[in-house]
Amino acid sequence: MSLDVSPALLEQAERGEVDEADFVDCVRTSLPYAWEMISSLVAQLKVDGGPFADNQTPPPDEQARGQLLRALASDAIRGALQRHFGVRLAFQNCHRVAVFPQDPAVDETLARFTSARNQLLNQSPELRDC
Repeated sequence: MSLDVSPALLEQAERGEVDEADFVDCVRTSLPYAWEMISSLVAQLKVDGGPFADNQTPPPDEQARGQLLRALASDAIRGALQRHFGVRLAFQNCHRVAVFPQDPAVDETLARFTSARNQLLNQSPELRDC
């Protein structure tokens, strides 16, 4: 199970609509490594400015790596995080997370970051099995 869903949140889902703030809180508590990674990148982007902020340090263990994969591979989780933080997320190599402002001025930079070319250039033997 990727999220630790409280009985109250599960009941909300069973009734119909889920409050996004409750869903985001569930993600925050269920995937703390992913949450901290993304929130620290958002803070870095705000402080440093620029077109994006990214992490290039592999997670400390497989549990942390799994949290990043779950957070960024799920459309619902990824979308909720993007709305919550007001950014666009990009992801490479099971650890390279980047946050981009929701600004059309960085669209070209985001397109380059997520291109097949940059995916290939970001490969390394030590990340082969990540």
